[in-house]
Amino acid sequence: MKTYDCIIIGGGPAGLSGALALGRARKDVLVLDDARPRNAVTHEMHGFLSRDRIKPSEFRRIAKEQISEYPSVEFAAETAVSIEGSDGQFQITTEQGQTYTSRKVLFAIGKKDLPLPIPGLTEVYGKSAFVCPYCDGWELRDQELVIIAKGAGAVHLAKMIPGWSSRYTICTNGPDEMTEEEREELRRHGVSVFDAPIRSILSNDGMVERVELEDGTAVPCTGIFFAPQLTIGSELPASIGCEMKETGSVVTDMLGRTNVPGVYCAGDAGTEMYQAIAAASTGAVAAMSLNGELLMERWNRSNP
Repeated sequence: MKTYDCIIIGGGPAGLSGALALGRARKDVLVLDDARPRNAVTHEMHGFLSRDRIKPSEFRRIAKEQISEYPSVEFAAETAVSIEGSDGQFQITTEQGQTYTSRKVLFAIGKKDLPLPIPGLTEVYGKSAFVCPYCDGWELRDQELVIIAKGAGAVHLAKMIPGWSSRYTICTNGPDEMTEEEREELRRHGVSVFDAPIRSILSNDGMVERVELEDGTAVPCTGIFFAPQLTIGSELPASIGCEMKETGSVVTDMLGRTNVPGVYCAGDAGTEMYQAIAAASTGAVAAMSLNGELLMERWNRSNP
């Protein structure tokens, strides 16, 4: 059985960037990806230098086309379901029944959304409802917006959104979970807050028209920003012994190394900063660190 220098689990910006760096470093790499990215619901990627407004599927197509010029990188449309072994000899089994062996592992598994609990939110997600103003605020500039969030998260968004639109309302979908100081701060800035549960979000072909509350209030809007509920894209890091944060992310150092020797992590799985361009950056950094480790191991094995 072939032993790869590295198996990358996940084929988003982090995994693809890592594959490119390792391919250029002449390492044997296998990228396992189930082609179910979190940003599949969105029509465009934003804020990625030279790729602003590109469709996520087109971004991945171009990336794979360019990476394919490096013959040591392989792709498999498979889902990794188990990992065992240790540094230098990891075994990864897929849902499709294949087992692969590698010296190192790079997790680029991202995060995934938990089911959206508000009726009508699924229909507008990625079309007129978003989670990141840096990614999609420009498209909703100067529009009538609703922020769906609670507590400190709602206050944080309330301070950010004016960079794109001064016309916004907070709907907390139940008790606001704010301190009296936070409520007073919002009042001073003229921010309306509704704490009644949301009955539904009304839309037309994915474009939101209003948010209806259980108390009968209707809040008209043409765009929504909401705080998503996320979980890590795979339980494999925890199963191999990676230290995890309370947020569900993998603990890494600045080079993407986890506490498990030979195991790296990049992209959204290791951070709460969910930006495609940031994920690509961490993928490249982790890959270069991983490659340096491989080179030093080979150097130390050789006899001068």
